[in-house]
Amino acid sequence: MDAMSVHTPAAGPAHRAGFACFVGRPNAGKSTLTNALVGKKVAITADQPQTTRHTVRGIVHREDAQLILVDTPGLHKPRTLLGERLNDVVRTTWAEVDVIGFCLPANEKIGPGDRFIAKELASIKKTPKIAVVTKTDLVDSKRLAEQLIAIDQLGKELGIEWAEIVPVSAVGAKQVDLLADLLIPLLPEGPALYPEGDLTDEPEQVMVAELIREAALEGVRDELPHSIAVVVEEMLPREDRPADKPLLDIHAFVYIERPSQKGIIIGPKGKRLKDVGIKSRKQIEALLGTPVYLDLHVKVAKDWQRDPRQLRKLGF
Repeated sequence: MDAMSVHTPAAGPAHRAGFACFVGRPNAGKSTLTNALVGKKVAITADQPQTTRHTVRGIVHREDAQLILVDTPGLHKPRTLLGERLNDVVRTTWAEVDVIGFCLPANEKIGPGDRFIAKELASIKKTPKIAVVTKTDLVDSKRLAEQLIAIDQLGKELGIEWAEIVPVSAVGAKQVDLLADLLIPLLPEGPALYPEGDLTDEPEQVMVAELIREAALEGVRDELPHSIAVVVEEMLPREDRPADKPLLDIHAFVYIERPSQKGIIIGPKGKRLKDVGIKSRKQIEALLGTPVYLDLHVKVAKDWQRDPRQLRKLGF
């Protein structure tokens, strides 16, 4: 090696690339934040806790860095086999990422659910942690200041050293870029891990299923919060179409746990299922950039959340 080359100054700051994940109890604003950072809808957002079941990765491309966001399900006290599997997924993910953002909503006091997660976080020593105060658009500055102090205290109490404590409002896009600026220096140096233009590495079929599931949950959250799973059976371009008028045929099944739930999903005279189809089709077309024919059917998979064989079949 040429001795001279050792002292050559590097041209500009080194490129960084790595993984970050947002954690927090269900409905703490994790998916909304992922979407705001990526600028395109990749993780599903719903008012019903525990809607994110797949690890959806959003990718933020910058000149000097690539930030890959891993969206884990909310950690919670498990009541079913599905719940236990989700929690295992969470812990494995935390140990593998380069930085963790702990989301705490500004409009709710720190509760037992937050403490449960913070204790788990405290046991993961090496990974840097940023506390992200979400939903700041819902509170005044006095309440926000109280929450920032409470989070600082929580860290001291459990021996967590926050790399930063950042207030954000993904809805008003406040501070979202600042959050990316704070996450990026905590990533390792290295080349981009995904080609530019990629926003997520989830297979398209999984993302399509998530969009349908989100639309299906829309009016029935109270009645069927966790009983819906969606499987896309096939996605095929319609044959005999001119190149300038493509059409993608998508056949999907909406699975529920009990026959009595069928009427709730389908709605009077099939209206609700039709609305689900219209709403999700628009989003799928926006995601895939092509016109879509969506064929939806509702099926009963008895007590699928407690049955390992069915969980596997439905992709968990």
